[in-house]
Amino acid sequence: MKKIILSFTALYFSFGIYSQTIVEAAVSNKDFSTLVTALKAADLVDALSGEGPFTVFAPNNAAFSKIDSETLGSLLKPENVEALTNILTYHVVSGKLMASDVASALKSGYGKVKLTALNGQTLTARSKGGKIYLKDSQGNMSEIIATDVAGSNGVIHVISSVVMPE
Repeated sequence: MKKIILSFTALYFSFGIYSQTIVEAAVSNKDFSTLVTALKAADLVDALSGEGPFTVFAPNNAAFSKIDSETLGSLLKPENVEALTNILTYHVVSGKLMASDVASALKSGYGKVKLTALNGQTLTARSKGGKIYLKDSQGNMSEIIATDVAGSNGVIHVISSVVMPE
């Protein structure tokens, strides 16, 4: 248990609590270099650096590595900015949802709750085996592996896989 608390504490402090926007926090952490590259390619850096608040379910580099490199490379091309934007905005919810907010919603929703992403599509948060997962529009599950990385304009929850919209 101490290792888990220390890991979350180290992750928490590596993001420069509250003094940085959620984008600046991601930029300052090497585990989000692929996400930052994608945000730049989709021209979403300024939008997610705004007032917010936002809740970002952020795939780390390991999550992006599960995507075929040819597919990922294609998504980063200028001609595919619309598809990339759709995917990235599927990872963002308006408002600041801390882990305790999600847990409360799951409790009152009998283990699941629907979240509307910025792209207008729905993600489902589910509780299973003491862990929380996001279920995407294709039925794929992504575990939330770290929570409550707070920034000045929202919060980041780290996920184990990229969730895919319709």
